[in-house]
Amino acid sequence: MTEQPTPPAEATAEPAPVFNADVPHATPERPLSEVARRALMEAAERRKSAEEAAMAEEHGGPRGPEPTRYGDWEKKGLAVDF
Repeated sequence: MTEQPTPPAEATAEPAPVFNADVPHATPERPLSEVARRALMEAAERRKSAEEAAMAEEHGGPRGPEPTRYGDWEKKGLAVDF
């Protein structure tokens, strides 16, 4: 028996290193290779540009649902295949 209580395990252990904090969608448990890091950064850029493009509003387009939603053009109930 000791006079001092045993400190909790978290207090004595060093904090685990955090990897990939600057890379989106990367796990912080292990380091990434440069190829994997570059691929994740490029994918994040593509996602961002796709989100920005999806938000663009069409001016002067047809009203109602998308006329090409079934793979053909629909106008006033008439469909024309491309």
